[in-house]
Amino acid sequence: MFPNFATGELAQKEKAILSKMEENKKMMKALLAQGTKSALNFLKPYQTIHTELSFLITELSHLDSVCNSNETSDTFGRLLPLISEYYTDLGQNEEIFKAYLELKADSNNLTKEQSQVLAYEIRDFKLSGVGLEPEKKEKLKDIRKSLSSLSHQFSQNVLKATNSYSLVLDESEVQGLPQNEKKAAKKEDEKYHISLQFPSYIAFMTYADNREKRKELYTAYVSRAPENGTLIEEILKLRKEEAILLGFQNYAEVSLASKMASSTSEVTGFLRNLARLAKPAAEKELNELREFARGLGLESLEPYDLFYYSEKWKKVKCDFEEEAYRPYFEANQVVRGSFQFYEKLFGIEFRETESKVWNEKVRVFDLWVKGKPQARLYLDLEARTEKKGGAWMNNWLPHFKDEAGNERLPVAFVVGNFPTSSADIPSLLKPSDVVTFFHEMGHALHHLLSRVEEAFVSGVNGVEWDAVEFPSQFLENFAYEPKVLREFAKHYQTGEILPPEMIERMVNSKNFQSAMGVLRQIEFALFDLRIHSEDYSFTEEKIQKILDEVRSEVSILVPPRFNKFQNTFSHIFSGGYAAGYYSYKWAELFSANAFYSFVDKGIFDSNLSETFLTEILEKGGSESAAVLFKKFYGKDPDLEPLLRLNGIAA
Repeated sequence: MFPNFATGELAQKEKAILSKMEENKKMMKALLAQGTKSALNFLKPYQTIHTELSFLITELSHLDSVCNSNETSDTFGRLLPLISEYYTDLGQNEEIFKAYLELKADSNNLTKEQSQVLAYEIRDFKLSGVGLEPEKKEKLKDIRKSLSSLSHQFSQNVLKATNSYSLVLDESEVQGLPQNEKKAAKKEDEKYHISLQFPSYIAFMTYADNREKRKELYTAYVSRAPENGTLIEEILKLRKEEAILLGFQNYAEVSLASKMASSTSEVTGFLRNLARLAKPAAEKELNELREFARGLGLESLEPYDLFYYSEKWKKVKCDFEEEAYRPYFEANQVVRGSFQFYEKLFGIEFRETESKVWNEKVRVFDLWVKGKPQARLYLDLEARTEKKGGAWMNNWLPHFKDEAGNERLPVAFVVGNFPTSSADIPSLLKPSDVVTFFHEMGHALHHLLSRVEEAFVSGVNGVEWDAVEFPSQFLENFAYEPKVLREFAKHYQTGEILPPEMIERMVNSKNFQSAMGVLRQIEFALFDLRIHSEDYSFTEEKIQKILDEVRSEVSILVPPRFNKFQNTFSHIFSGGYAAGYYSYKWAELFSANAFYSFVDKGIFDSNLSETFLTEILEKGGSESAAVLFKKFYGKDPDLEPLLRLNGIAA
């Protein structure tokens, strides 16, 4: 029913992927050779063979992430160029594109889901350059190769700059740091080495009493990778050339072609309106902080003071310290309690089961719906040295029906880097860890509860980039709801439920300086959109000028001139968020509206839950997220719930 995770030889996995790619090429020739093509004899098997290839690739990439070694990295590194070449050639295959157009013309014989698959595939083929003249197609390939190389170089420059710096300090210079942070920073030379790795950096900036050293570390952090300024010029120039080749005016139009938002002006209007409403609240938050800092003897609040004095002010204003909550959030209890919450909310059931795993601490659950198993979930939550940092959901298989009518059931992995348990002490989470777990489970449920029969639009597949965070953001908000917390927040030794006063402090702390955070995200998003949509010469000076203009418009604490944030803006220069960073706030708009529709009905409303399940979670990418949201909510989202979520008065 469900596949076992194969933990065999890497060479076997590599061979399986290479063999599958060759097998697929032969299969595609056979599919194209058919006289009359239909959804059953072409579209279904085409999706099946590529889902099977994705299954093999995901298995290896997942292993490289959770059991990383030189061997896994070398194996995956060897395969990546070949995988990239396979999909590049696929995306420019004129015969497949022609077959898709033929199928679309015969729309009467297509289901709604199949029509959606075709619409997305035809769109993506066009974005891949299909139909271009041969020389333009080659030019596009060259541009994309160059962009891939430049993006990789950008990322490597950030990594190198981050890893090469160390602030070496004596005991007297690390006063204020918590003992666990001091222990982590102390090296064999008995000195304290503070790095630009974010956990080390943020701890020092938040707790270190030595202001001069905070300034020194801040300066190093915000001026990293200056050589990336030139790379940004080249990246933006090539993206503009790519857009023109594809028939667009600018790269922002290319990016939005596969997103929910309809135009750059719609997105900028949303962001600027949100900034206008959030700015007064943010200014009030900053003035409160300045007044508090003055009371402690600080005359002028500088950017390198923000984390330090914000932490002190938060303790005074909210009486909240995350560490005190750990005993109430033992990892296994959080999993059990959260599952009980999902079961109560959506009428589903998790049953732990046995399966092959890559580490002894990985747990496996089958998700039962209406009396039968519908999906499988792997949880790998504890930190390990061989596991990459962060938290994520990885979809291994989607739900679909193949050309023979066989139902394939979905499988997903949820991975975290929470504290490691021992024989004496279990894994104890902070409230922010609990929020992270709820968030990733939102992605997982979106994928695992899908009932879509076409693989390419099932679960998270086919969901627009600016909507894919909607279910995860929706679910993470419940981690702060008192009614939900009482379901699972229990002391791991005594069983005592998290006291009401601690729940109140935790809830009150949620929106501490949230308006300032909103403006910061808007700053990033507006800068991203402007540099990808405006027609100008791509120079470091002009790029800086645009960032300065954005900051003048929306920021309340302008950083110093030496702050070159753009040189480490990896999301848009070496990640997938180019002209799409707005997606975080865009998806949050939808999640906030959905969340308060539940809260305002007491959370556990059976009709509302059923509608969310059937119109959002079960439908995956089978329709536009905007259409599905309207079916669930009855109208387009309003801005007021987003402001409410962030504690901002409308």
